[in-house]
Amino acid sequence: MDTQPHAIAPRRGVIGLYIRLMDGLSCATAILAGALLLGGVLVVCHMIFVRYMLGQSTIWQTEFAVFSITGAMLLGAPYVLLTGGHVAVTVLPDALGGLARRLMNLVASLVGLAFCIALAYAAWLYVLEALHGGWTTGTVWNPPLWPALLPMAVGISLLSLQYVAEILRGDT
Repeated sequence: MDTQPHAIAPRRGVIGLYIRLMDGLSCATAILAGALLLGGVLVVCHMIFVRYMLGQSTIWQTEFAVFSITGAMLLGAPYVLLTGGHVAVTVLPDALGGLARRLMNLVASLVGLAFCIALAYAAWLYVLEALHGGWTTGTVWNPPLWPALLPMAVGISLLSLQYVAEILRGDT
């Protein structure tokens, strides 16, 4: 599977190694995201069967589905950035072209990176607070909350690192 939509020649040395490492991590988390999504879909099917075919109540399925599908979205974000799959309005940069386009894309990437770093910092604090505080969801199932929050911290951290790779790649 070719995940390199980038037209610029590959970099060598430490920067090239970092870019390849981040590209590989982004692809690996995309596979994990796909597994989480599949797991969430299967649990929703199980929940429907248990509730409507067997007439029994469900306890853990709704929370598991929400956590796994949300985790899939968050862990898949670096891959989406890598492949250019995100939604972007490019009318002005495309019209300007050349250096103006590259500068606009660089500024947008730097703003995105700054936002992701701030969010990653807050997400890790949130995960640690939930872990050390022994937080649970407060539902009938009542699992610990930190595993459900961990994909947010990991996903946004990897997204930050993927932003750095895209900036270093030079085709922002």
